Amino acid sequence: MILVPVLVIVFYLPWQWAGQASAVVFILAAVTDGLDGWAARSRGQISSFGAFLDPVADKLMVSTALVLLVQSQALWYVTIPAAIIIGREIAVSGLREWMSEIGQRAHLNVHGMAKLKTIVQMTAISLVLWAKPLWFIPIHTLGLVLLGVAAVLTLWSMFIYLRAAWPHMRDHDPG
Repeated sequence: MILVPVLVIVFYLPWQWAGQASAVVFILAAVTDGLDGWAARSRGQISSFGAFLDPVADKLMVSTALVLLVQSQALWYVTIPAAIIIGREIAVSGLREWMSEIGQRAHLNVHGMAKLKTIVQMTAISLVLWAKPLWFIPIHTLGLVLLGVAAVLTLWSMFIYLRAAWPHMRDHDPG
């Protein structure tokens, strides 16, 4: 979470390489988050607070990066995937909270599709932030394509969560 304001500051610096620096900050946040989670799991040092804070930090970083990209590249093919990704994060967070309230949170554990979605999202956002071609590779175009793929995976992942929660949603229908 400490790197969220750093990302914003670096993104807006008047440097010709601010995009690349922003991508490095974003990648650093993603890598340290992954390593932190791996270290906690491998050492059995998972805490309730860490389990709460980790996804919040992820969502803050991803949402902030997407808002920066939409603001700087006001194009439908950036805005629609960003809205899908941010909307899914809000919806699934609300679903998890509700499932916790009814004592069924365990039915919404992270699944493989969610992990794949996260990897594709982080890669796509990093590439779109980087923006400039790297050698002969059209980084920005590749990032935009991956952002579209990430939006599809995001919807698929949300469907998996909704399908897991559906029986409990039906059982707790007040109507």
